[in-house]
Amino acid sequence: MTISENLAAIRQRIALAAEESGRKASDITLVGASKMNDADACRAAIEAGIDALGENRVQEMLQKLEENAYDGAPLHFIGHLQRNKVRQVVGVASLIQSVGSTALLDEIERHAEKRGIVQDILLEVNVGGEAAKSGFAPEETFAAAQYAKTLPHIRVLGLMTVPPIASEAHGSVPYFEKVRALYVDINEKLFHNGFVYLSMGMSDDFEDAIRAGANMVRVGSAIFGARNYGSV
Repeated sequence: MTISENLAAIRQRIALAAEESGRKASDITLVGASKMNDADACRAAIEAGIDALGENRVQEMLQKLEENAYDGAPLHFIGHLQRNKVRQVVGVASLIQSVGSTALLDEIERHAEKRGIVQDILLEVNVGGEAAKSGFAPEETFAAAQYAKTLPHIRVLGLMTVPPIASEAHGSVPYFEKVRALYVDINEKLFHNGFVYLSMGMSDDFEDAIRAGANMVRVGSAIFGARNYGSV
C-alpha cells in the first residue's frame, strides 16, 4: 500500500477510536514519525494530508531540512534531545515533544532567548520508570511544569509519554490513563486548562491511547512501512 493509502486507513481507525471516546477525528492530531524515511516519503505524507511530521534524530532532521522535506507541514522533534544539539532544534521545530529534564529546559530557554522567540514544548513523562528512557518521573512532573512555567521563552503545551513495550494486548492502557490523570491535574492547577496536547500512542497502540484521552498520536511504520534498521 502507498503512504496515501496507509494514511487513509489510519485516519479511519483514529475516527473510530475518537468516536468511542466521545470526540471527533478532527480532535486528534496525527504526527507522522518519519525517522529513517527519506524526503520523498515526507513529501508524500504531506501531500496525503498528514498534520505534522516528527523527527527523532537531529542530524537526519537537518539533512531533510536541506531537501525541503517538511514544506507544507509543521515539524516536531519527538526523540531524545541532547543538550549540545538544542541550538539546532530551537526555532526550527515548531514543537519539541521530548523535554524530560530541568537541564534541558534551561538549555532550551537559553537558546530561545538568544533567538528572541518562545519555544513550544511538551514535558515528557517516563511513566514506566525505565532507566533507558528520558523523561520526568510521574511524581516529578508537576514540579517540572511549575519550573517550566517560570521560563519566559518556553511555553508548555502539554505532556508526552512513551510507555514500556506491552507484553499483551492493551497493556499500555494503565500507563496512558496515569499520564492522562497527570495531564488533567497539571492543566487545571497550573495552566488554567490551557494545555493543548496530550501526545500518547504510536503505531501499535494509538487507538488505546486515544480512548484513554490522547489528542495527539505519533505514528511511523503504520504510515511509512517497516523501517530498515539494517541500512543505518
